[in-house]
Amino acid sequence: MPSGRSTTALRTLSLILAFIGILDAAYLLIYKLTSNDKMCLGSGDCATVNYSPYSEVYGIPVSLIGLIGYLAIASVLLFETRNRFLVEQGPLLVFGMSLIGLLFSAYLTYIEAAILQAYCPFCIISAIVITLIFILAVIRLIKHTVTVS
Repeated sequence: MPSGRSTTALRTLSLILAFIGILDAAYLLIYKLTSNDKMCLGSGDCATVNYSPYSEVYGIPVSLIGLIGYLAIASVLLFETRNRFLVEQGPLLVFGMSLIGLLFSAYLTYIEAAILQAYCPFCIISAIVITLIFILAVIRLIKHTVTVS
């Protein structure tokens, strides 16, 4: 089992980022469900992105998918030191979930840039957050693998 300050710091930083992602995705979900354009904070591109056909997958808001993803990552990180399975597999699970999130976020960023030609600042925040979580997950997985070997 990996231990030490650096491992704890990486896990804590990942958890903080996951909570930022939760708040961001919840904000976007509320915006999506209420259609309150004042929540855009002056950027008309929010509305363009949030009302586009790409803002849903089979009728499910992308922001809800993001919220569930960030909650799942946060849950693994929170219980990683308390559950035997998560002690052993937590870094790999966070890596896998963040990789899926990163790929999905890259696709959505491509949609914003290439197709919609509009940028939602809150979507960009989410893209940055999941990228940082992924980078930390890679570092954590490497440290975990080296420690277990």
